[in-house]
Amino acid sequence: MWAYRLVAPYTFERLDVPPKTADDVSDGHVLLRFMAAGVCGSDLPPFRGVRGKIAGDMGLNAAEMVGFPVHEVVGEVVASRHKDHRVGDRVVGWASGFDGLMGFVVADGDGLAPYDPGLSASHAVALQPLACVLYALEQLELAGRHVAVIGQGSIGLLFSYAAKALGARHVTGIDPVDRDGVGKEFGVDTIVRATSDRWVSHLEPGDQPDVVIEAVGHQVATLGHAIDAAAPGGTVLYFGVPDDDSYPINMRAMLRKNLTLKSGVTLDRRRVLDAATGFAKDHPELLAAYVTHTFGIDDVQSAFDLACRPVPDRVKIAITA
Repeated sequence: MWAYRLVAPYTFERLDVPPKTADDVSDGHVLLRFMAAGVCGSDLPPFRGVRGKIAGDMGLNAAEMVGFPVHEVVGEVVASRHKDHRVGDRVVGWASGFDGLMGFVVADGDGLAPYDPGLSASHAVALQPLACVLYALEQLELAGRHVAVIGQGSIGLLFSYAAKALGARHVTGIDPVDRDGVGKEFGVDTIVRATSDRWVSHLEPGDQPDVVIEAVGHQVATLGHAIDAAAPGGTVLYFGVPDDDSYPINMRAMLRKNLTLKSGVTLDRRRVLDAATGFAKDHPELLAAYVTHTFGIDDVQSAFDLACRPVPDRVKIAITA
């Protein structure tokens, strides 16, 4: 079967490997025929060559793990040892081994759910990041609040859209990439084209948001900017993926402003994938606006190259069989 692996920074190699079969499926897992994948911001540090904490990421110049680093996947079940999934089902969710870039993928069935058959595979793959966003927003009080989202990449724009749809009074989106062309479509009331340090340094006390969502990750600075920006009594949600074990934060600001800091990974995945399907049905314009670029499996390198460039009209990138 076809598969990809990272052999050097910014460099995929396509290869043929023995296909996975039903014999590779353990209890609770399923075997999927690849239909589509999404490129996530958390995939980009491994693409650049950064060594992560995934078991097996042991290559000299890059991970060299087959199928790595993709985890957003849509597939057809071809073998199942999970009670909720049957052969022939089409499902969306997590490639639990972070190995979704191959023709057949073994995945934990608890992280998969069926989706509306009327959706194309490229649109269905967007339900996985949407599920993550909805789970995170369940932890927050949004109704009538001013919400700021630092980072208006594909996940940050989803946060902006969902926050507004769930009752936020005002949404501010902050990103150095020009999002004037797409921000309003995703519910952003105030589009700030600037880095977060510049934004917060010019923020008047009366304009401080009640909720600040950090949707950047992969460095330590923006969490501090989120804490500085939040209004007294406000909440900071750290969603961006940390590449460092320890983050310095302004504890005096946390204390004096009575702030709440939240973070965490997505749990209860089947439920929130179902919730994402329902949310997409209620907002039928969302997925088509969200998935802006689609590549075939012969163009994986091009898909990731584009994901690394600050292109104003690029939101979500899908890879399809």
